[in-house]
Amino acid sequence: MSDEQGVTNETIDGPWVHLCEHPACKNWGGFGFAIGKGPSKWFCFEHRPETWPPAKQS
Repeated sequence: MSDEQGVTNETIDGPWVHLCEHPACKNWGGFGFAIGKGPSKWFCFEHRPETWPPAKQS
């Protein structure tokens, strides 16, 4: 089960589907990005961010 906002279940037993968050795009958002503990942002291949802040090194 997922506690993420904006996620829909395609079928009762099917996969969770994330749609691209770019305005007017309804493609599958297969690229998820998040900064820290913030909410994930999902984008399709065409709209995924080219530059995303690098992960912090521990």
